[in-house]
Amino acid sequence: MQDAFAHCAELVRTADRDRYLAALFAPAERRDALSALYAFNVEIGRVREVAREALPGEIRLQWWSDVLNGERGGEAAANPTAAALLSAIERHGLSTSSFLDLIEARRFDLYDEPMAAIADLESYAKRTSSAVIALAAQILGIDAQRAANPAGMAHAIAGLLRALPFRAARHQLYVPAELLERHGVRSDEIFAGQSPPGLNAALAELRNLGRHHLGATAEPLMALPRTVDPAFLPVALVRPSLDGLDRSDPFAPAELSPWRRQWLIWRAARNPARITG
Repeated sequence: MQDAFAHCAELVRTADRDRYLAALFAPAERRDALSALYAFNVEIGRVREVAREALPGEIRLQWWSDVLNGERGGEAAANPTAAALLSAIERHGLSTSSFLDLIEARRFDLYDEPMAAIADLESYAKRTSSAVIALAAQILGIDAQRAANPAGMAHAIAGLLRALPFRAARHQLYVPAELLERHGVRSDEIFAGQSPPGLNAALAELRNLGRHHLGATAEPLMALPRTVDPAFLPVALVRPSLDGLDRSDPFAPAELSPWRRQWLIWRAARNPARITG
């Protein structure tokens, strides 16, 4: 089993370095389970990139649902991420329903349907990003759902804004249609890589929504035991990311350098108020 956990840690190190670094601040006996959770999140988060078409993507997501429902025993044991995840679920008493709901939310990624409303985006973010934070907190022994909900929404909004050029290139749009309509922006303009006058205003509104959720994280987070902090450390990147996006072209979004990302996580680990501040 240790080989399976090592595989997960390496996958997270290469594919989700922010969470990899954050997990290093967790107690050693909890890091394997965090690596398994984050590796699972990487696997289902990149299904569209790997499968390319919706049907193979559906099959991959269904395989993970079957694993969590105990229906793929032999195959799960042979897959290091699945084996490690099932071990972590059993060891820490995690509810499989949270993972199944996360998989269900990720089905949206397989298709080119627009994100209709701001409420739909917030629901998607809660079922994906917030769920991962809440599960990481459970691994650390803390029920942190109240803080995880807004933290995950803020984190997801920042990430989706950075990924706008990549998503638009494959005709996939996470900026809510109601927001674009309010500012007179057509989706075909975005897919063509154009920046009509209303786009900056629409994205600024979305960035402010991210800041609102980040602000709503502070009080419930600071009321929790500090042992929960490693689950939230990647959220320390949200405000600097949003600030950089304020000053950049939507199709050439500013990126935090790797060394700065690492420094921001380290700084937040030393002073948890920096996670949201």
